[in-house]
Amino acid sequence: MAARSRNKSPQIAVVGGGPAGLIAAERLSAAGAQVTIYEQMPSLGRRLLMAGRGGLNLTHSEPFDRFLGRYGAAAGRLEPMLRAFAPADLIAWAEGLGQPTFVGTSGRVFPKALKASPLLRAWLARLAGQGVRLRLRHRWIGWDDAGALSFEGPGGAAIATRSDATLLALGGASWPRLGGNSAWAELLARRGVEVAPLLPANCGFLADFSPHFAQRFQGQALKGVALAAAGHAVRGEALVTARGLEGGAIYALSAPLRDAIAEHGSTILTIDLRPDEPLERLAARLARGRPGDSLSNRLRRTLNLAPIAVGLLREAPAAALPRDPAALAAAIKQVRVTLTAPAPIARAISSAGGIAWAALDDDLGLKALPGVFAAGEMLDWEAPTGGYLLQASFATGAWAAGAILRRLG
Repeated sequence: MAARSRNKSPQIAVVGGGPAGLIAAERLSAAGAQVTIYEQMPSLGRRLLMAGRGGLNLTHSEPFDRFLGRYGAAAGRLEPMLRAFAPADLIAWAEGLGQPTFVGTSGRVFPKALKASPLLRAWLARLAGQGVRLRLRHRWIGWDDAGALSFEGPGGAAIATRSDATLLALGGASWPRLGGNSAWAELLARRGVEVAPLLPANCGFLADFSPHFAQRFQGQALKGVALAAAGHAVRGEALVTARGLEGGAIYALSAPLRDAIAEHGSTILTIDLRPDEPLERLAARLARGRPGDSLSNRLRRTLNLAPIAVGLLREAPAAALPRDPAALAAAIKQVRVTLTAPAPIARAISSAGGIAWAALDDDLGLKALPGVFAAGEMLDWEAPTGGYLLQASFATGAWAAGAILRRLG
């Protein structure tokens, strides 16, 4: 860290204007530090605003042990941070900005406004009131030969600056048009920081659908289905795209699906089109169908299967669908779809991978770069949608801010 006099407030550079960077800037400036946020986009919080289009799911209300388990292999490293800035703290913070919250039927927590813009406006006003300075359209390009932070400013101008500490909160590699990219990974790797490969998370997948099926049902959803793959199972919806499947239930399985494809080249997704009906009852209903009905009519009239479900059922087997009620019921309960690859990372909701935990100390400081800290989606963790992504971004940003303050005394 750069030397400074005892009488001077520490100068902190926060690189990245998303939730992790903004909460760190708030904590640091509230403690008396002089904070400057550097952001490559023309405005702050663009991905937060995008998340607000779906209601801005801030966090989740489930018991903490279950909540922590959503972070998989990273749960142990994240636990102290998530306890220090827990879901209740995030709710209290939002309400302190004049944004009351409510818990939905799924346990997810939302602001009552159901959008991000009022919260973001109040947040930026608070930061301005605490003296936080903004440097927009500043793209971070590393460090110069003298060790100063380097940026490409408006018009391509080269800008160098020094600080007593730096917090990197540059996000993952998804949604590049909102500011996310992986350029920082190479910059840090050159400095000896271990970075796990960035991979799509909460993403769709490419499937071996026929052009006819994809064209006819693109944009339609399979509702109330059960999905299973790689030893994991979920209930929910799956949306047919031009090249495969996406949607909430697919996102919930994205990590095991992605890993299985990486290991085997493809994987089988099994879809139960009638998860609430036992196989025997389904077969009995099919047996009562009118003898003269075509197979499609029997499926629609007897089981009320939607055309997209009938289409998927016909898509899956290599041979024709069986007419025998028991065999047909078994096919409905276990439609097999071959997934061949994750959708591109630019279309993913979030990304996995990032700065390896071995490269970080317990304060989220980079071992190879004293005085430099990291937070948010840059770190090697992933979580499903449901409030877990924002919660960990806030928690790691707040944790890093506290560590910087302690180190600066």
